[in-house]
Amino acid sequence: MLSELPNIGKTLEKRLAAVDIHTPADLAELGPVGVLKSLDALNAPGCLNMLYALEGALRGVRWHSLSKEIKDELKAKLRAALEE
Repeated sequence: MLSELPNIGKTLEKRLAAVDIHTPADLAELGPVGVLKSLDALNAPGCLNMLYALEGALRGVRWHSLSKEIKDELKAKLRAALEE
């Protein structure tokens, strides 16, 4: 279950299910930026904290532990993806 990963509670797990993310493998395949893009397409946009939470979940750490460099890279990828 996704809610067993760090940063993912039941509410976020339900939002992920809305975009067909049910397993850690699904999350890894789409990636945090892809998830936010998919949520945006459903008119249920995420936020930067969600982006960081998803990245942290994939890395097995709390999102607060992500370095500034990782956060900056994620923000840049999200900006680029939303401009496509």
